[in-house]
Amino acid sequence: MPVKKMRAVVVAATGDSSVLKISTLPVPEPGPGQILIRVLAAGVNPVDTYLRAGIQGYNPVCPYTPGIDLAGTVEKTGEGVVTFKPGDRVYAAGNLTGSYAEFALARAGQVFPLPGQLSFSQGATLHVPYGTAYRALIQKAGAKPGESVLVHGGSGGVGLAAIQLARWKGLQVIASAGSSAGASLLKSQGAGAVVDHTDPDHFASIMTITEGNGVDIILEMMADLNLGKDLALLKTFGRVVVVGSRGPVEITPRDIMSRDATITGLALRNATEGDFREIHHALSDGFRSGALSPVIAKEFSLEEAGKAHDSISTTRALGKIVLIP
Repeated sequence: MPVKKMRAVVVAATGDSSVLKISTLPVPEPGPGQILIRVLAAGVNPVDTYLRAGIQGYNPVCPYTPGIDLAGTVEKTGEGVVTFKPGDRVYAAGNLTGSYAEFALARAGQVFPLPGQLSFSQGATLHVPYGTAYRALIQKAGAKPGESVLVHGGSGGVGLAAIQLARWKGLQVIASAGSSAGASLLKSQGAGAVVDHTDPDHFASIMTITEGNGVDIILEMMADLNLGKDLALLKTFGRVVVVGSRGPVEITPRDIMSRDATITGLALRNATEGDFREIHHALSDGFRSGALSPVIAKEFSLEEAGKAHDSISTTRALGKIVLIP
């Protein structure tokens, strides 16, 4: 019987977006405890571009197929899988073979039902963006209703997820954007106040908004630009969660000491499957109720993976970018 083939993006060697090439590969077979998913949408995340370029400490083994996030339908299940059957709508919190492809393998523990209210494109945004937002805000910062949070860089996938999540959990939300279109989007998603992070005085604006009190929590998407100044915005016992950074930064330790503040980092890949079960079980109610609703900025084909990477690297995203195989 001939081996089934699929289209997939393959990176033979790290480099710029031109290394993303379409290849024809065998469709993988699910082993025990694994699920083969027909990929109907694949999320594109900044970390995908770092891996492809071999920067930010990433050194992938080449050749490989990129992509962490996906949504689609169950094609086939391996021995011992009883929670899903062929045809089920699902999304995956990570996968084994890369999501920039027509099919991908995942462990059964990585696969979750896709709520009926969400499209496949929206489903491809549920793991990295919403998983990161939940891990940052709830698991790392321990956010409580009534606290204030600054989402510093709110118009990307993680930022929008964090704003929706914070609003749903009863927090007071301040967010930053770099354009008027971004500001309008953040307000529509639940931010009570929005500042322009291209304005050097936006740190002072945040203190004015909070009547000089500062904020309880900061989710920082660009720590190399902002962390040193973020610390002066914190209340006593404030927390900063570093979600993203593209270089070094200088800070004043006394700003941490005087506030009994905490700075913590986050790499979603360090979370356990138990952490992911907690995250996605908690998020499911928000997706079903409509309190959490992913915003899609643009869809590209697999052949346009390079354009998708260029777009996420060089423009201010207003929502998520996805690939449609």
